[in-house]
Amino acid sequence: MTKNIYIGEILKNEEVAQDVFQINVALHAAFGKPQPGQFVMLRISGLSEPFLSRPFSVYSFALKKNSCEVGLIYRVVGKGTRILAGLIRGTQVEIIGPLGRGFEILRDKENIVLVAGGMGVAPLSFLAQNLRTYLPSSRIYFYLGAQNAAGIIGVEGLEKSSCSMSLCTDDGSIGKKGLVTQVFQEQIKSFSPDSTVIYACGPKEMLKGLAKIIRGTEFACQVSLEERMACGVGACLGCAVAVKNKKSSVTYKRVCADGPVFNIREIVWK
Repeated sequence: MTKNIYIGEILKNEEVAQDVFQINVALHAAFGKPQPGQFVMLRISGLSEPFLSRPFSVYSFALKKNSCEVGLIYRVVGKGTRILAGLIRGTQVEIIGPLGRGFEILRDKENIVLVAGGMGVAPLSFLAQNLRTYLPSSRIYFYLGAQNAAGIIGVEGLEKSSCSMSLCTDDGSIGKKGLVTQVFQEQIKSFSPDSTVIYACGPKEMLKGLAKIIRGTEFACQVSLEERMACGVGACLGCAVAVKNKKSSVTYKRVCADGPVFNIREIVWK
C-alpha cells in the first residue's frame, strides 16, 4: 500500500501549553479532507535520523481555494520532537496521508459523549468540529482529563463547537480531581444507550478502564488507539493490536491500516 507524499510549508509552530505545540501546515488541495480520527505521517524534508516519520492525529483542517491547512498537536518528549518544536514558519515538511480508518458518525444518536485523556484531545476535537457541522442539533458532552492544569488543551476551540465541558485532573489543579473515566462513570446513568454514542482517545489504561465501565451495557463506543508506528501504511506490522474476531478467538490487526479507530469491544484489553 502506498500513499502520496505531500510537501508542505509550516504556517505556524507555537507552544499552546507546557511542552505542547500546535503546528499548522499548508498543503496542496489534492491532499483532500481527512476524516475525524485519521492521521498523517510527518517528517522534516531532507532530514533522516533522528527524525524519522512520526504519526500525528489531525487536530484541525481548513480547505482554501488551491490549498488546505492541516493542524496537528504534539508534546515534546524526546530529541525528535525537540527538533520539530524548533522549526520556523516557511520550513518544508513531508506529509503522508490522510491515513487509517476514522470515526464512524452515527447520525441516529442525539447525545454524543467524547472522552479524551491528554493528547487524545486531538482527534476528538476534530471530530467535535465535524459533528457540530453535520449534526447541528446533537448534544455533545466532552470529558477532558490530564495530569494537571497545564495539560488541559484546546478548551476554547471545544467551547466554540458548543461542547458541554467536564474537566478533570489527577492533581485537582483544574476541574474535578480524579481520572476522566471516573468522572464519566459518575454521570453515565444520565445517558441512555439507545440515544448515546461514545467516542474516546487517550492512554491505553484510560481506554481499558472505559471498556470496563461500559461492559454489560448497550452503549456504542469507538476508540482511537495511540500506538508507535514506523511506516503508517501497514507494511512493517509494528503496531499490531490483539482483537477478537467473529468467532471470539484472538487475532491481530494493524492500528495504522485497520484503525486507529476500533469498536471498544473488539479490542483484547491486556
